[in-house]
Amino acid sequence: MIFNSYTFLFVFLPLTLLVFSLLRRFVPRAAFAWLVLASIAFYGVWNPDPAHGWSPKYILLILGSCGGNYLIGRFLTTHRDTHQGKVALVAGLTANLGLLGYYKYAGFFAGITAKLIGWPATPPSIILPLAISFFTFLQIAYLVDAWRGQTKEYKFTDYLLFVTFFPHLIAGPLVHHKEMMPQFKRKPGRTRFWVNFAVGLAILIIGLFKKVVIADNLSPIANNIFDLAASGERPVTTAEAWVGAISYGLQLYFDFSGYSDMALGAARLFGIRFPLNFHSPYKADSVVDFWRRWHMTLSRFLRDYLYIPLGGNRKGPARRYINLFLTMLLGGLWHGAGWTFVIWGALHGIYLCLNHAWFGFRKKMGWKPMPRPIAILLTFVAVLVSWVPFRAGAYELVKNGGEKAMAATGQMYRAMLGMNGIHGWPDSSAYVVKDAHAVRACMILLIVWLLPNTQQFLRRYNPALDPSRVMDGRPGTRRWWEFRPNAVWAFGLVLLLAGVLYQFDKLSEFIYFQF
Repeated sequence: MIFNSYTFLFVFLPLTLLVFSLLRRFVPRAAFAWLVLASIAFYGVWNPDPAHGWSPKYILLILGSCGGNYLIGRFLTTHRDTHQGKVALVAGLTANLGLLGYYKYAGFFAGITAKLIGWPATPPSIILPLAISFFTFLQIAYLVDAWRGQTKEYKFTDYLLFVTFFPHLIAGPLVHHKEMMPQFKRKPGRTRFWVNFAVGLAILIIGLFKKVVIADNLSPIANNIFDLAASGERPVTTAEAWVGAISYGLQLYFDFSGYSDMALGAARLFGIRFPLNFHSPYKADSVVDFWRRWHMTLSRFLRDYLYIPLGGNRKGPARRYINLFLTMLLGGLWHGAGWTFVIWGALHGIYLCLNHAWFGFRKKMGWKPMPRPIAILLTFVAVLVSWVPFRAGAYELVKNGGEKAMAATGQMYRAMLGMNGIHGWPDSSAYVVKDAHAVRACMILLIVWLLPNTQQFLRRYNPALDPSRVMDGRPGTRRWWEFRPNAVWAFGLVLLLAGVLYQFDKLSEFIYFQF
């Protein structure tokens, strides 16, 4: 089930919220048991192969993973700093990584060995279970924290809800147990319920508008240009390549921003607040700042459970750069089992190393930072260049798509650098995207750079767990454009919803669902 479907919006979500609200008022424990059942149903609707009948094996997979990790976590809380505890931790981490490795990377590495040594003759075709990357990372963090003594004794239903709660299950945010568990036990008053409902509904509608009206309309532009690059029918022009990269960069931006908003909004309807996961990353003035704004909970996980355990910056500058590069390389591989995702991760590893080196050099020389608009533009171009292999990675998801993905990446880079000659928009007989559509796509950058984001619109209602990123610790004067639960905002949200329903004629998964 996906957020931008009639089934979710008009059947699943209202029914789940209604039953939850009634149960929470009279039988709180039953309310959260209901949420667990609803979340499992939300996950279980997924059928990766419509040609065959639905199978419960993927539900059993996630339940088995939760059960095993819960038992190991309970054992670790009472066996910290012991040999048995260390063995249990290593066994738990190995099992989690082995499960993820089999489903996500076995086919990739089998394809490599098949080319190198001819074995296996036919690389296996393995279906990637929905959300396995997210719920595996979530539980790895839980086991490590249990070993560190940072967890408490939780009931299994609470732990199961922590992992499977449907607003974050498929594509994050990667929530932390200490962020979620206390909220499950909190019972809001009647007034707070209506505040949560109004704020949650507003965030949900804004996110839905971003996905359906903006991201999905950018998709054909990016798809047509990248498909042209992958097919090799004719060289992509310089203008087409840059428009394709910009269109995909904006599609991904609004797709993931829309998903993040809908996750925040859906959770807030139930009185649950998630950590902030997306905060205007194209307004970042450095790549370091970009990763503080893009998929913020993934950045937190990579920092706390990979970069710091590798040594972080504690072992000198050279080791720091190696750790940064390795962290981003593995982060790229986490996004997808393919060489284009490795390239994307390597690019960001190089970016971060250069960024930190530049910070140190500028500080040593006593130079002032470059003007912020220039820094934002340079950062945006660098990120845009990295999105090319990321988008081409979509071809790796189909059988024998690796060569097509690399061809698309190479063709796009050659055109963007003018290596095929610097050419503008092609003749009307040869275009795959109309020039008017290309101009409109690029104009959407003005929305990204000039308008406040969702969290800033609703900052007085603490839309996320950590409002400091948008509040700066000071509420200040309420601006005219900030959210108020009044008739004007209600009318505006109705207009956004009308725009969504007008274009709600197709189902399109969120891009991050494939990871």
